[in-house]
Amino acid sequence: MSTPTLRFADVEAIQDLGTYVARARHLDADGAVRLVASGPVLAAWVRVLPGQGLLGQGLVLGLRVMPLDGDHDLDTTVPLGGITDRLARRAAEGRVDTELPVPPTTVAAPWTALTPPRTGWEVVAEVDPDLLVETARQGITAVAQGTPGGAGAQAVAALRARIWGVDLPGTPPGTPAGTAFAAYSLGFVRPGEPAVVRRQGPWTRLSTTVGHVLAR
Repeated sequence: MSTPTLRFADVEAIQDLGTYVARARHLDADGAVRLVASGPVLAAWVRVLPGQGLLGQGLVLGLRVMPLDGDHDLDTTVPLGGITDRLARRAAEGRVDTELPVPPTTVAAPWTALTPPRTGWEVVAEVDPDLLVETARQGITAVAQGTPGGAGAQAVAALRARIWGVDLPGTPPGTPAGTAFAAYSLGFVRPGEPAVVRRQGPWTRLSTTVGHVLAR
């Protein structure tokens, strides 16, 4: 079976994917990216914060959309490292084409089974970009200061869940501060551009012109 290849609309779109995946890998070196290509559009999903239980309470995802060239039909989840390795190889070879073979190694990531709805979203708030940055930085500092040396993985996970699970200031209850962390860490925050918060059922979506953060 041949390896599927993504044909991007331009080199800039491939570079965007590389930047996005690199930021996601900084958050989770062993993480994965779900690549969903439909027609001329690629939706790249990453997990920023894990959820708990069957309902995935506390799950925070990042979504970046990039243009493709031609008609595509793909839904696969691959290691973040597989993408960065292929992009590094492209750079080393000096390639300037717009094709990127999809890594053949796939992973089974439980969070990919929790798919947010596409329609029915209702705008509930707008958030100033400075507030997103401040909330993210304060949370990052709180996590760093609250994690003693030698703390176990469960203790660290509990601390992160507590800090990022509080409500984001200026939004209706149920909008976690983890959305600010994700938007900041993935490079979605833009100076002077408020983020729009929407809600649909158990899901909350924080959006800018760069990308989306989805939480439940």
